[in-house]
Parts: sequence; C-alpha cells; structure tokens
Amino acid sequence: MSQFNQLNEQIGRYRWTICALVFFATTVNYLDRNVLGLLKPILSDDGVFGTDKAAQELNYSTVVICFQFTYAIGMIFAGRFIDWVGTKSGYAYSLIGWSVAAIGHAFGHHTWSFGFWRAALGLTESGNFPAANKTMAEWFPKKERALATGLYNSGANVGAIVAPITVPYIAEWWGWEWAFILTGAVGLLWLFFWYRTYDSPAAKLKNGQLTQAEYDYIHSDKDDAPAAAAGSPVAKVSWFKLLGFRQTWAFFFGKFLTDPIWWFYMFWLPAFLNEENARKISAFKAAHPGFTGANDEVPGFISWTVAVAVVYSISTIGSIFGGWLPKRFANGGMDLNKARKLSMFIFALGPLSVLFVSRLGEIDIWLAVLTIGVACAAHQAWSANIFTTVSDMFPKRAVASVTGIGGMAGGIGGILIARAAGVLLAHYTTLGKIEVGYGILFVVCGSAYVVAWIVMHLLVPKFQLVKLDEA
Repeated sequence: MSQFNQLNEQIGRYRWTICALVFFATTVNYLDRNVLGLLKPILSDDGVFGTDKAAQELNYSTVVICFQFTYAIGMIFAGRFIDWVGTKSGYAYSLIGWSVAAIGHAFGHHTWSFGFWRAALGLTESGNFPAANKTMAEWFPKKERALATGLYNSGANVGAIVAPITVPYIAEWWGWEWAFILTGAVGLLWLFFWYRTYDSPAAKLKNGQLTQAEYDYIHSDKDDAPAAAAGSPVAKVSWFKLLGFRQTWAFFFGKFLTDPIWWFYMFWLPAFLNEENARKISAFKAAHPGFTGANDEVPGFISWTVAVAVVYSISTIGSIFGGWLPKRFANGGMDLNKARKLSMFIFALGPLSVLFVSRLGEIDIWLAVLTIGVACAAHQAWSANIFTTVSDMFPKRAVASVTGIGGMAGGIGGILIARAAGVLLAHYTTLGKIEVGYGILFVVCGSAYVVAWIVMHLLVPKFQLVKLDEA
C-alpha cells in the first residue's frame, strides 16, 4: 500500500470527496465556457456574426471580449462576495447564475444579443475559481494543496474534452440552440450534491462525518490560525491592504500574462483547425481540378472535433502532473518554496513548443495538434501551481480575495488577446494569409510563461506567508 493510501486509511478521506465536488463544478464551468468556440463555424455560417468573413473575426472577438470584460469585473467582487457569504452559498449562487446565462445563449441570434449573454456568463462564472481555491484552503494542508488543486483543475480539461465530442453533434441533430440549453442545464444537477455534501471541516467534525484525525491533519500547518480552524469569526482583509503586498502583485502579473493564453486556445483552437482544413482543401483542389471526392478524403484533412478532444485529453495529464511534481520534490527533502519555484520553471518551458506549430502544421497537422496539446498540458500544470501560491503566501481568510484579484488580471489579459486576435486575423484574412496571423499569436502564447515566471520571481524570490496583522 502506498504512503498516500495508507495515510487516507488511517485518518479518513472525506476531504477528497470535497475535492471531487469541486472537480465536477469546474468540469461544468468549462463545458459551458467552451460551447461558443466549438460552434463558431456554425454560428458564422448562420450569420450570427455577420456575413463578411473579415468582419466575422472582429465581431466574434467582440463577443469574446464581452465575456472577458465581465469576467474581469466579476473577479473584483467574486472573491469578496464568497468571503462574505461563505463558500457553500457563494459557490451555489455562482453556478446557478452561469447555468442560466449559458441557457440564455439560445435566445441570442446576432452579435450584440450573444454579447449580452456572454457578458452574463462571464460575470457569473467568475465565482468558480475563488470558491474552489477557498475550498482547497479550507480542506487541505499546504503539502496536499497543489495535488488537490491539480485534480480539481483537471475538471477544466474534462469539460473541454466532453464539449467537442457532444456539442457539435447536438447542434447538428437538434440545432445550435439546444447545445446551449442542454449544457447549461447540466450544472443545475450538481447543486443537489453540493448542498447535501458540503460544509466546513468544523461542521463536519461536529456531526460525525469527519474524523478528528483527518480534521487535525487538515489543520496541521504550523501557521494555521486556530481561530479560523475552529470556525470562529475572523477579520476581513481589504483590497487596499492586499494590494500593498508584493505577493499580491506577483500573482496578479502571473495570471495577467498566462491566463489569456488558455483563453486563446479555448476560443480560437477550433477555428484554427477549421481554417487549416479549409486551406488544405483549397490547395488540394487547386492542384487537382478533377477531384470529385468528399472534403474529408483530402490528404491532411483532420476531424477538428476529435483534435480538440485530443488536445484537452493531453492537458489533463499536465494538470495532475502539475500537482504531483512539487509534492514529489518536497517529499524528497526539497524546501517547499524551492519545489514550487522549480516546478513552475519546468512548466514555463513547455509552452515554448508552440513556437514551431506553424512549421509542424505544414508537415502534418497532427504534429501541430500534439504540440498544442503539450503546451496546454504545461499551462494546466502551471495553473495548478500558481493557484496554490496564493494559499502558500496568504492566510485562508484572504485566499478568495487574492484569487479574485488574480482572476481579474487574467480577464484583463484575456480582453487584450481577444482584441489582438480579432484585429490580426481580420487583417490577414483580408490579405488571404490568415495562417500568418495565427503564427504571430502562437509566438505570444509560447513565450508568455517564461516572462511570467521571471516577473513573479523578481517580485517574490520566496513564497512565504505574509503577516497581515503586522502590515
């Protein structure tokens, strides 16, 4: 029996039930979020973003920006709101809101109505990660947090895998409106299990669902405040105070530089693969004017729905590996701070592989798909650790608020990359060279993580807990 399983047998494993709940909530979150990108070709053909091809790129980026803008605004308040109403109610309210917003897309049939529902989705989905990280801080000691965060964060990949193997087919059989309605309704089922299962460790200990041994293990960190562990009221921390710490700005810039890359893959990867198909079909037919076969018989044609699922399947491995590696380093005797920093540096190198995507795509599009999959896996490994740095550096009462600040930064970065993608792709579409626009964007995607790691290291050479009461 492994040391991990032996520990769980001795003290109990209820905390992993809580982790599973957060995993499924994150799966639903990303399922709803991915529908738009997967339906972009269908919505464009249906005239939702206009009829001019270049204008469609700009209008689509506007709809994406509506999401990013309200997501960033929502992050200003989401962490504070969850700190105020508590994890249980805050998470539930957020999920109800984004489920309704996801269903609302079915009633939007042009750019601005889609933009409205996308904005509503961004505002309500902003609560997921502050609530999830607060849950991890409440239920896991620091030495297990990266692993737990990696596991729940892999729900983002599972949602992104389920979406391409279901959404396009729902749209084909029943219409794109039902794709939004059915995926939005799934989240409402989660509420039953959340309300039935979740409460604070102190409450679960009191009603006998949590053992004393597991409770003590959860609160085994030396710097864990006894009052907070016991469920006593704790003082709230203002944003102004949090913004006075370099640790807050390290997380801010880390998210600002790297979150937009994930957004880009999410909203433009299906379109990129679809464009690659169109380019190969056009070139093949020009070289073989007598060809009368189906498009999928053209050499190099790829099922982009399968390709998207492959990318996110690979990224799931990265999410789990991202939680495992620093734990492995720490178990080997390495200082936790060094283990986290070294792991994040390794993960920052992975996305550099996309610098070669355009060249690899010319050889075989599947090589480009696998390379993007590696980059996405590295992002998820990075993400598991950057989220955990918040609970490494801040006490539990500030975790949701700092996560909200970082999420807002990621949303702002997402707005910038969405507009840049729209302008670049519209420009190169007009020139008939859309692949050049994608090539420029992949250079940005590849280099962002190393830059982020350097900035974070300069701001915070060592991840250690701040003393809020002494500031």
